[in-house]
Amino acid sequence: MVDYNQLPANSRVWVYQSNQAFSDTQTQEIQQNLKHFVAQWQSHGAPVKAWAGIRYNRFVIFVVDEEHEAPSGCSIDSSVAIIKDIEQKMSVNMFDRLNFAYKVDASTVKSADREDFSDLYSANKIDDNTTVFNNLVNTKADLESKWEIPLGTSWHANMV
Repeated sequence: MVDYNQLPANSRVWVYQSNQAFSDTQTQEIQQNLKHFVAQWQSHGAPVKAWAGIRYNRFVIFVVDEEHEAPSGCSIDSSVAIIKDIEQKMSVNMFDRLNFAYKVDASTVKSADREDFSDLYSANKIDDNTTVFNNLVNTKADLESKWEIPLGTSWHANMV
């Protein structure tokens, strides 16, 4: 696996969010599986220069240097397969785009479905300054600057 800091800012990013936090043990197991997967990840027989990891015990992130070797449809499918494997083994949902994650404090992330998220906003338990996660980011640069953003400036604001 490539060091995250060695990947260029325009590297392609995929973010998968679990509907619940992983335990520390689960996170370690998933990280080992990701490390093994990335070490053998190939596109048309060539190694994919990539990093994969977990943030906040909830988000699985792939970062790929497409200038080195762009992943093919089949290689992208193989990354989706590992996410589906995580879903099955950990009994979580990693594909619900209407499950919104937000920060409670600097290190605690919770999530809520669309209705509960709206209710939290109406009850003033979250507000326009609450940090939410824009899992639609496409590049490493966007991951670093546009992934964790205030609710009031995100697309999530249309949902409350």
